[in-house]
Amino acid sequence: MKKFLNRAVYGLLLIAALSVTSCQDEIQEIPQPNESETLTANSTAANLIARTSSNDGSFDNIVDGVSCFAVNFPYTVEANGLQITIDSREDLQLIEEIFDAIDTDIDVLEILFPITITLPDYTEIVIESKEQLIELAKECIEGGGDDDIECVDFVYPITLFTFDVNAQQTGSVTVESDLQLRRFMAGLNEDDLVSIDFPISLKLYDGTEVQVNSNEELVQVIEMAKEACDEDDDNDYNDDDFTKERLDNLLVECPWLINQVERDAISQTDQYFEYVMKFFENGEVVVFDRAGNVLNGTWSTRVANHVVLLKLEFDVLVDFSLEWFVYEIEPGKIKLFSGEGNKIVMRIACDLFNDNPNTLREILMTCSWIIKKVKYQGDEIKRFIGWEFNFQANNEVTLSYGDQVSVGSWEITTNAQGRLVVALSFGDHPEITFEWPLSDLREDRLIFKVADIDYELFLQRVCDDGNADNDVPEVRNIMMGGEWMVAYFKENGVEQTQNFLSYSFNFMAEHYVEARVGMTGPSYPGLWRVIRNSDEELKVYLN
Repeated sequence: MKKFLNRAVYGLLLIAALSVTSCQDEIQEIPQPNESETLTANSTAANLIARTSSNDGSFDNIVDGVSCFAVNFPYTVEANGLQITIDSREDLQLIEEIFDAIDTDIDVLEILFPITITLPDYTEIVIESKEQLIELAKECIEGGGDDDIECVDFVYPITLFTFDVNAQQTGSVTVESDLQLRRFMAGLNEDDLVSIDFPISLKLYDGTEVQVNSNEELVQVIEMAKEACDEDDDNDYNDDDFTKERLDNLLVECPWLINQVERDAISQTDQYFEYVMKFFENGEVVVFDRAGNVLNGTWSTRVANHVVLLKLEFDVLVDFSLEWFVYEIEPGKIKLFSGEGNKIVMRIACDLFNDNPNTLREILMTCSWIIKKVKYQGDEIKRFIGWEFNFQANNEVTLSYGDQVSVGSWEITTNAQGRLVVALSFGDHPEITFEWPLSDLREDRLIFKVADIDYELFLQRVCDDGNADNDVPEVRNIMMGGEWMVAYFKENGVEQTQNFLSYSFNFMAEHYVEARVGMTGPSYPGLWRVIRNSDEELKVYLN
């Protein structure tokens, strides 16, 4: 490989030299460098140049787990069972979003081989299997670190001159990228001398540019910059880079709901679920438990080793009183870690705490709302699946199932935590009659929860009953086009097809469905719906 690189480099140099001139007199018009301005292949400056121009393999650690090489686009992976094609750096965010969808699951990523990887010197290798990739990864520095310097970059083009041991110029080359510069440096022999056509510029991690005029200045700038930023070379691919100021502003912007708590590797989520935490600019933090009790504490942030730390101190909440590493900030969510087995996940709750509840009121009165799930004292009430709410301006609300309609009342209030609550009252449906605290507010989906007594209400908005979505009426027409028999049925991992072979189903207008046993057997009325849900999935509800 080295011989090949040497020949390639000298081929480039020869072409460049011929393109300038073949006359030694004209070559000597370029000033001969003094000894302090020449580089050898094993010099400190040459080593720093090579490291700064090396290929960065840390950006895709979510895929390969190491920083000393990167997987070439495009390639295909399976993230938690979902197959996606990765065509660019931006697509790596899709993997993170899939992993972040559920905080308590075990994330699994499988690469579909073969793939091609690029090493720091831009050499490409085809990897045929997971085992081959693991063996190559073992050669990387433990912990994901690499020699690549990412906090400073060269500004191209850069012209370099080569000389022999007698200080006679042997050629020149202009490089336009890190790849060209890295390969040029790799192709030098021990007795080759190189001179840079100064001045050149380098761009620091914060976007500022620095001009250097000598090898000495070049070494100083790279040495000072190489440890000045977090290169994110560890395998915690999920930790997002952000500033202390960004975190401070985000914390005080809105109240936060506690979604998950672990202390000493023991889950404390049930105890603290949906506690409300409010940060104030003066360093005070207030926590409201689900009963509305107020727990006071203090907070502060600092930066250490290129990471932002959040310190929480409470007299009562000992499980929260630690200095936490802010591991990730994603839209609406912050993840905190401290040592092994300590974790807090918080979700921003701007819309759940509002002195003016008009936003929620307007959303509820816009279109119909279909029940996706109801839990009453921990028991799921499946008979309500697919039932429809319609909220009226006069505080009247209807709950309908086909032509069966119940009339009730509704009101928006706040609970002891200060959270918005929808109070529903139906005389003939005590499972629905409740003060439902809002847990998730979206224009097309609402979630209400009471953790202590395990009450849940999930609503899905349906505006035109799906008629604007071509797929919805098409599926409806197909299902209403004739009688249907059970071809396969599996529930909770157990196949039960045989139990329903005698059943026939007729899907009718007004969301009615009838199941009949045999030709003359009993029939059972039910409810059916076809909708496009908030996750853009086409769903059929059967009740």
